[in-house]
Amino acid sequence: MFLKRKDNDDMIEIIDAETLADPAQASVTGRQHAGEEMQDKERFDKADLEFPSGEALPRCWVDLHWRGG
Repeated sequence: MFLKRKDNDDMIEIIDAETLADPAQASVTGRQHAGEEMQDKERFDKADLEFPSGEALPRCWVDLHWRGG
């Protein structure tokens, strides 16, 4: 799955989709796709990511208390 960074529109390949959907985790492991060489894995804050369309991540992925209102 690919998401993009809000600040620079770089594409991020998400390595661990389970962590992405876990609202208790504030960051996710991914690999930035910029340039021609394969980048090392790193952690990205979910708050800094969005779908390539510009749509925000689902609240249930980022807010542990999303059902509370």
